[in-house]
Amino acid sequence: MDPIRNPYAPGAGQRPPELAGRDTQLEAFRFVIERVAKGRPERSIVLVGLRGVGKTVLLNAMRSQAVRAGWGTGKLEARPELGIRRPLGAALHMAIRELGHPDALGVLSTLKAFVEKAAPPTAKAFDRWNSGISAPSITGRADSGDIEIDLVELLTDVAGLAADQGRGVAVFIDELQDLGADDVSALCAACHELGQQRLPLIVVGAGLPHLPAVLSAAKSYSERLFAYSRIDRLDRGSADLALVAPAEDEGASFTADALAAMYAVTGGYPYFVQAYGKVAWDVATASPITVEDVAVAAPQAEHELAVGFFGSRLERATSAEREYLRAMADADPDDAGAVPSALVAEILGRKPQSLSPARDALIKKGLIYASERGRIAFTVPHFGRFLRARAEAA
Repeated sequence: MDPIRNPYAPGAGQRPPELAGRDTQLEAFRFVIERVAKGRPERSIVLVGLRGVGKTVLLNAMRSQAVRAGWGTGKLEARPELGIRRPLGAALHMAIRELGHPDALGVLSTLKAFVEKAAPPTAKAFDRWNSGISAPSITGRADSGDIEIDLVELLTDVAGLAADQGRGVAVFIDELQDLGADDVSALCAACHELGQQRLPLIVVGAGLPHLPAVLSAAKSYSERLFAYSRIDRLDRGSADLALVAPAEDEGASFTADALAAMYAVTGGYPYFVQAYGKVAWDVATASPITVEDVAVAAPQAEHELAVGFFGSRLERATSAEREYLRAMADADPDDAGAVPSALVAEILGRKPQSLSPARDALIKKGLIYASERGRIAFTVPHFGRFLRARAEAA
């Protein structure tokens, strides 16, 4: 069929043409916005799930809801090598501009002071970051150098600015698990303070499945501080809708057998649904798309995923780390989920302690996570299947 009219969008963070299966989360966020607008207490939100389940897409959809409600919004992606001051400063700068408050100069000055603490006093001029904030920085507010004190003061001021207008602010943080320990602790403390004062600022974070453990290690009260939502693969009905609705908009359809085959190969993971759907559309000669079309499309889609989605991640691992990943795949031939780290060591014929460096490095690289004590799992769905197929083809 016409590839120009292909409706499917298998891109990183790209919103699919039909955001299926996420109505519960979007409706819950709408309630949060409306409750905060009425001065009701609400918790910040944390979305957790594997890669490819659509956490970033959901963050963006929630941000659109906040914008439509007249809130100030900002978004950042946490990075391990970068502290929170600069990216959060840029996000809050955007949120303050969206609020358009005529008396925002004072808060902008506080924000600038907060951001400038990211550079050491001895930094050369070319090492200093230009925040783009057209306000003089002030002293005595959000500039102590203690990130917890400074973040509490800054977010309190920004929230107060929004409260003066009867509006709110939402800060969206992707890859939240990549923040440093001090920054995570400071963020928890700030959310705690905002909640106690009932100020209209909420944080919506997204991260890998072990994010709740990261937050709990930072502050013991974090399990009560956030509303956690696990984002998982789509059920059969939602996966079918994600394929059928865009096709119908283009005057096309799938046979029932084709939809069943698509769910079998994608497992209902949103990124895979889009990836396989795009190829199935391109290889089909006419509507409806049939089970035979899916059979032809599957190898091509799997090849594209092997090079981009899976292969790019595997390239980040050393040879020793790849051995560890392969042993994990062999320990879980049915892709059931987490496996005991002791079993991985047994497969490799090594003592568990000797494998700690490889395991820890893979966790830092975001390829695996500790689902619970003594057990590990891939952060990417179907990664074990990919590794086993790669080994068989070698």
